[in-house]
Amino acid sequence: MKDLLEETKTIMKKYGIKANKDLGQNFLINNEVVENIIKASDISKDDLIIEIGPGLGTLTKELIEKAGKVICIELDKKMIKILNERFVNSKNIEIINEDVLSVDLNELIKLNKKNENINNVKIVANLPYYITTPIIMKLLEDKLDIDSITVMIQKEVADRLIEIPGGKNTGAITYTIFYYCESEKVMEVQNNSFIPEPDVTSEVIKLKLRKKTVVELENPKVMFMIIKSAFMQRRKTLLNALTNTQVFASKQEGLKILRKLNLDENVRAENLSIEDYAKIAKEIL
Repeated sequence: MKDLLEETKTIMKKYGIKANKDLGQNFLINNEVVENIIKASDISKDDLIIEIGPGLGTLTKELIEKAGKVICIELDKKMIKILNERFVNSKNIEIINEDVLSVDLNELIKLNKKNENINNVKIVANLPYYITTPIIMKLLEDKLDIDSITVMIQKEVADRLIEIPGGKNTGAITYTIFYYCESEKVMEVQNNSFIPEPDVTSEVIKLKLRKKTVVELENPKVMFMIIKSAFMQRRKTLLNALTNTQVFASKQEGLKILRKLNLDENVRAENLSIEDYAKIAKEIL
């Protein structure tokens, strides 16, 4: 693998490129990180890879060698020009100039599974940090026919995503990830692995989509609404938080539900398991 720092500088100079801070661009220059992302993604020629925010094509170059097909979704038109010229001779790449949040990924996957020799679909990305959560939530809530999501994101966010509910880094999103995925940390990535250097440490994580969710609910949106309400006032007890946000019609009703489920009336949002939240959801339906 060619030295990424020199390669990146050459491409940036050739096209007169500077990282766009508004789009959260930081260009990866660490060969070891690229190798670990590719290895963790576990790519074969039967796979369709959707890469979000490919930028200069650092990961793309390795992905098209391993995968059956790579679809790059890139918002920045300057990057589109670079990608088109850089991979002009590659037959297994499709480049889409769109905001990924506006793309119908279900339709895109369906179309490619029909027309290509594809078994599995995997997401691989060095995500812009300012829009990490909306992208990951879209990938999960749209119930895409995908096998896994391997992404590099801000470490602080990554630690919340892959935490086990009830752990020290638990946030509302922890439960969503746990509901849909088995997750793991791949590696931590220091600031000097990019140009320009971001202000934060990064982390590569892998989310493997569960074949069966951890709790069975007719309407999981109710459970996620309860979790979101609980964490909106996480310094308060769960009873007070859910009463204040009108999940419980009254404090008395809330007490009745908590006692029925053998939950302490002073318990806080982050101390509950996903099974506990599922039980509360069933009680208020």
